[in-house]
Amino acid sequence: MSRQSAFNLLLAAAVMALAAGGCEQNHRVFSGKDLTGWTAYPANTLGIWSVKNGVIHCEGKPNGYIRTEREYSNYHLHLEWRWVETPTNSGVLLHTTGPDTVWPNAIEAQLMNSNAGDIYLIGPGVSVAKFDMTIATDDKNTVKRVPKQLDSSENAAGEWNSYDIFCKNDSIKLFVNGFLQNEVTKASKTAGSICLQSEGSPIEFRNLYLEPLK
Repeated sequence: MSRQSAFNLLLAAAVMALAAGGCEQNHRVFSGKDLTGWTAYPANTLGIWSVKNGVIHCEGKPNGYIRTEREYSNYHLHLEWRWVETPTNSGVLLHTTGPDTVWPNAIEAQLMNSNAGDIYLIGPGVSVAKFDMTIATDDKNTVKRVPKQLDSSENAAGEWNSYDIFCKNDSIKLFVNGFLQNEVTKASKTAGSICLQSEGSPIEFRNLYLEPLK
């Protein structure tokens, strides 16, 4: 086993242990019973989201999202997702602010199949820095992509995956199944709502919780 492989295994074990332990002290953004604390956009699409046996199910169409009614900053967000049928596209929108639109002002932790770990910057003025280079959207609302660091670490369709997202001050780190896939600093947005996207085909989410970071 290579040194990098050994490091990745240790990292995966550490992140999974963190996700499994201490949940009672963390803030559950999803009760496991219903979508209390969330609002849907568009408003008439709440029916495409449902909850059963502790799992949020999304039909994937039309495009939109559910958004936390509270805003958050400085946290570790843990969630798990899987594709029910053909894997397509979704995302976790971080630091979402401003009016609800299909593409709100936010920083996206990508869930597109084989691209989980990419970061997308949505909205004018949204920017981050990576490798001492600033990447920002332009005035035309063009979405900018910050590619993940490694090959895909996602599991096959139908299997559960984990996302561990660390937002501290102006930094963001994304772990996919325990592998560090992205790390950026100097984020222009550091607080806001969290959204789960509907953008393609049926997808499920479970075990969502926040651990505050000091």
